[in-house]
Amino acid sequence: MRLCLALLCLLLAPTLSAAQLNLELGDDSRHWTSERLLAHPQARDITIEQDVAYKRTMHYRVVPLAALLKGVGPTDHLQAVALDGFAAEMPAGPLLQAGPAQAWLAIEDPAHPWPALGLGKPGAGPFYLVWTQPQASGIRPEQWPFQIASIRCLPPVETRFPALLPDPDLAKDDPVRQGFALFQQNCLACHRLNGAGDAHLGPDLNLPHNPTEYFQPAFLRQYIRDPQSLRHWPQAKMPGFSTQVLGEPELDALLAYLNHMAGRKVH
Repeated sequence: MRLCLALLCLLLAPTLSAAQLNLELGDDSRHWTSERLLAHPQARDITIEQDVAYKRTMHYRVVPLAALLKGVGPTDHLQAVALDGFAAEMPAGPLLQAGPAQAWLAIEDPAHPWPALGLGKPGAGPFYLVWTQPQASGIRPEQWPFQIASIRCLPPVETRFPALLPDPDLAKDDPVRQGFALFQQNCLACHRLNGAGDAHLGPDLNLPHNPTEYFQPAFLRQYIRDPQSLRHWPQAKMPGFSTQVLGEPELDALLAYLNHMAGRKVH
């Protein structure tokens, strides 16, 4: 009887399998399973004191991301695409540097899965881009993509998506231009604008209406700082952007870009 129960438990237990990371680096496509990455010659264990996803100290088995990006140069542009459609746009330079801020690919061991990110939510696996000493290079939370499925080498955002560009006649020091850079760093991972972008997680921020058109300015600022304080529902995914992540002058510039783009809709 006990043997039968043991066999039944084995049959009903979830099947653990190695995940696959796809690297599309120009003409070179590579595929790494979690099993191979865990056994990588440069794999090591590290501790992240202020983990962005889990909001606490976490321990990971990692590989230096630069070790997986052979052939990528510091002027190249990369995009990390997550299982849920999050698409983080990242210049390659910071990802390739050996310090002081260093990028690591954390690999989830299928036999020892990471905890859930919250009630009813999945974990950060199978692959998660984490940083040591992120403050040394001003690394933002959006540069910590998790649930990564692929990393691609692509042309820069302004080349791929001209519909995102502000008026070319703006002065070089116009806050709208800074806002465009901040939009790429903080918003484009989840949202499109004018139908342009690769993300599939959040709504388009210009079509049919720009948030500057239907939010009162004070409420829009509050929504960006703490979305749950304005609209609360269990399935909400948008994170808040604190003043440590997005200072007041930076938020002013981001809002200037959004307001500017409300007059540049692509129909």
